[in-house]
Amino acid sequence: MMTQGVQGSLATPVSGTQASASKDQDDIAALAKGGRTNIFGFLLRLAARLPFLFIAGRWYGADALGRFAYAVLVVEFVAQLATLGLKRGLAGALSQTERPHAHVVTDAMFVTLLAAVVGAGLLVVFPQAMFPNSGINGLDRLLALVVIAVAGSDVALAACAYRFDVGATVRARSIIEPWTISIGAFAFAFYSTRDGLILSYALSMIAALVASLIPMARHYGLPRGWRPDGGRLWRLARRNLPLAAADGVEWGSRRLDMAILGLFVSPAVIGIYYVAQQVASLPQKLKTSFDPILGPVITRNLAENNLAGIARQVSQVGFWIIAAQAGIALALGIPGEAVMGLVGPHFVGGTGALAFLLLAEVVAATAVVSESALVYIARHRNLMISLVMIGLQAAFSFALILTARRLAMPVMWVAAAPALALCLALAVGAFVKARLLARLLDAPINAWRWPLLSAVGVACIVGAGIVALPPRFEWVELAVGVWAILGAYGLVIWRWGFGSDDRALFRKQKAE
Repeated sequence: MMTQGVQGSLATPVSGTQASASKDQDDIAALAKGGRTNIFGFLLRLAARLPFLFIAGRWYGADALGRFAYAVLVVEFVAQLATLGLKRGLAGALSQTERPHAHVVTDAMFVTLLAAVVGAGLLVVFPQAMFPNSGINGLDRLLALVVIAVAGSDVALAACAYRFDVGATVRARSIIEPWTISIGAFAFAFYSTRDGLILSYALSMIAALVASLIPMARHYGLPRGWRPDGGRLWRLARRNLPLAAADGVEWGSRRLDMAILGLFVSPAVIGIYYVAQQVASLPQKLKTSFDPILGPVITRNLAENNLAGIARQVSQVGFWIIAAQAGIALALGIPGEAVMGLVGPHFVGGTGALAFLLLAEVVAATAVVSESALVYIARHRNLMISLVMIGLQAAFSFALILTARRLAMPVMWVAAAPALALCLALAVGAFVKARLLARLLDAPINAWRWPLLSAVGVACIVGAGIVALPPRFEWVELAVGVWAILGAYGLVIWRWGFGSDDRALFRKQKAE
């Protein structure tokens, strides 16, 4: 009897372990599918964003680009707040309800629309917030209405990602949005070099909204029987307020540098810094687009109390993001002068800022994937860490800028100071958030692997040979150097850094 009891007690855990392992593999496969799509989307976005920067820098000039950059900064900040944290919170709402998912998504879109209308209305009344250093002319006030398109598109794409449809994000954000703004900037240049960039931006956001709503409607259908309920909508908004604050801080940490820099330098310098920021933000899309994919996986594992599985998935995705972003940072940073010079000769001075901004994206990867779990299990502590981090960034920025000015450094050295401050603050945030998540899950969080160092070394050697070419061969740095650096780096990572789970990122699954 005792033997049978022991055997019976052992049988269930073994079966449970096998089921858990199978579930983990399914989750890794889903995350890998999203990762493959994101890498493809990055390449598409890179191909589309560079023409826009070339047109903006060569035809419109640094002053017009600086005015445009600050206006977009304010519009996107208000749009970020208007999502009320639902870009990530929607996954939790969908996984924890018995209501029809079409109704939950409609609630989220309705709440977002209300918040966006309020935010846009404030900017229409106070357009100086968008254009603090220039006059208000023509249709400048109506740029505020783009808040509705940006916020609505973000939440619609989050709804698509809950169904593991990352392709919708790639189409909207990596194809339609960047190509529309590039073509629009070219066409509107013949109409007005003062307003052309702003008009092309508004057009691209509207196109992205349409491209986001169509797949959302396909996945969820019409919300038949849905009725607005003030109490229900308020509870949805209130529950996601900590997420909204964390998202605002995360977004603000990527824009605070430019806002602070604007207090010390001319719009032309802001325009140069904006170009560096746009180039550096390309790899950022790799990690931010993992958020809605990680969300459903993490919430399901939390419901099953599979904390070790969450730790493995966070570490796995963290390594993927760091590996991809480090390679991209090296490929764009080593030939940085050629990349910035593509936009215009006077933009080369932003190479130092570009290098620090690319490094910041690599440093931030661990914090971002850790936060993907923290927002569900320790959202208030995560928010406090984020607030401290952005406070450190502001303090470092002012200290470094004032030090550079006191030492009479060149203005573009001053412009690189906020980028360095961002690196330092993100490093602190990444360390603290990873430690907190590891303690809460009682499992290690480690996205770093030593082969990364070897791959970086090989890529640097290849890059040094490329940039040593005479100036008249600068085109070789872009046409050959970028891909040579990426190829050398990728070869080392693939051979010595990737295990079987990592190679799932590049392997088609039957379930797909």
